[in-house]
Amino acid sequence: MAQEISTAEEWRFQVNPWIAMIPIMLSIFMFALDETISNVALPHMAGSFSVSQHESTWIITSYLVASGVIIPTVDFFCKLMGRKQYFLLSVVIFTAASILCGISTSMPMMLVSRILQGIGGGGIMPIAQAIIFEIFPKEKLPSAMSVFGLGVVLAPIMGPAVGGWITETYSWPWIYFINIPFGIITFYLSMKYIEEPPYSKKQSGVKMDFSGFTFMALWLLSLQIVLEKGNDNDWFSAPWICKLFTFSMICLIIFIRIQIKKNKTKTGLINLSILRNNNFLIGTMGQIVLMGVMMASSSILPSMLQSLMGYSAFMSGMSMVPRGAGCLLASVLSGVLVIKLGVKPVVVIGLVILAAGSLMFGEINTSIALANIAIPNFTFGLGMLLTMVPLSNISCATLSNKDQTNAAGLQNLVKNVGAAIGTSIATTMISRFSQIHQMTMVKFLNDGNNVYMERLNAMASSFMAHNMEYQNALHMAQGQMYNMLKQQATLWGYVETFRYFALAVALILPFVYLLHEDKKPKKSI
Repeated sequence: MAQEISTAEEWRFQVNPWIAMIPIMLSIFMFALDETISNVALPHMAGSFSVSQHESTWIITSYLVASGVIIPTVDFFCKLMGRKQYFLLSVVIFTAASILCGISTSMPMMLVSRILQGIGGGGIMPIAQAIIFEIFPKEKLPSAMSVFGLGVVLAPIMGPAVGGWITETYSWPWIYFINIPFGIITFYLSMKYIEEPPYSKKQSGVKMDFSGFTFMALWLLSLQIVLEKGNDNDWFSAPWICKLFTFSMICLIIFIRIQIKKNKTKTGLINLSILRNNNFLIGTMGQIVLMGVMMASSSILPSMLQSLMGYSAFMSGMSMVPRGAGCLLASVLSGVLVIKLGVKPVVVIGLVILAAGSLMFGEINTSIALANIAIPNFTFGLGMLLTMVPLSNISCATLSNKDQTNAAGLQNLVKNVGAAIGTSIATTMISRFSQIHQMTMVKFLNDGNNVYMERLNAMASSFMAHNMEYQNALHMAQGQMYNMLKQQATLWGYVETFRYFALAVALILPFVYLLHEDKKPKKSI
């Protein structure tokens, strides 16, 4: 046994690791891009399939749920068929499913295709992360993780812009067809340059944890429905939401108990004992919050620009480009700063910058131009990548190579859940805060408010100038004033939500100091 562990830890990648990063990054970018590329195209797809805008959101949800369900099974499939073979199979499934998405002619066909795409994509991220930790020596790992983090963060950010441009220039099927050439290139380069370590090859006697998988799938599916439908049904005021949430939590508890029991025989889907590692536990919890903030902000900002300021799908997507520029700069700075300052100081700097970017969004108004969104977005992207890359690095740095696949699977699973919860909470906060501000502001629309009456009469007079009767003009003026109030109240809902993003980020700061940092990484042989 000791000899096997020694062999696993002494194994060295023979090919230049930066060459192997090419197919790895292509696969990561494809998977992460498809998390958000459909967002701005949903109205077009809803029209094609004759469904409502709300029903079309299942095109996004089905992908996230499917990838979330498959992620914990990655370690099992790697043992069953070998990690490289499973990675190649995932790329094939993802690419083939992308073709099916593009040729879908009905909503059921699209949902099945997106589920298949999620199943293929779910195996990509954990394996890619584990390979990076193995093939790079520790002194070069910060630079490699900067590139990895750039793909993980930049792709979802660029998704709305790319999706908006493709949808308006061509048509929505092409947001899926663009995966085809990248999938083919990724498969070829992976076959050629990715190697199989001795401890990740096909193993005999591998058994599937069907009971654990069943309860995990039920937990994730029911939780996603609660998060998706909760705000529209006033959350726990609806009995069916309460029942479904209770069912979801029961499934989660059963799943955890099954994993704890099977950890003793190493037959579970996930080895939860890895949570005893202090760095992994704290780093993973921090990444859950960060992923929730990142995905929620990426979702609500284009929505705000379209609903309140009349931006097109393409222009609202383009608003995210400065965030990508911030990520690009951070990917360059991250590796350099980690070497000079250490991981923990860089994480703290990133959190402060990220919180500052969130507070900048908390000062916007409906009179701003797209350029006024650029600086907060750039700051947000800079802080996000400066935080996530070193935090991801240090969370897995103290784990053995044999634990990397399991750790990556668990980490990506809970990050997916964090993204779903964060987006749902943000949507609810916007709705609730908007209602609160509307109730507060509406009391000023009365005859005793001189400012209101002056504007109301001026607006009514402008309508009367077009040969409209006084009562009709007054009624239209009142309606327009009330619409302006609702717009302002909704804006404040967005503004306060962004401010709470800053608070959520700040809560991570004290826990950074509990991380253990290896000041002097050993050089590779």
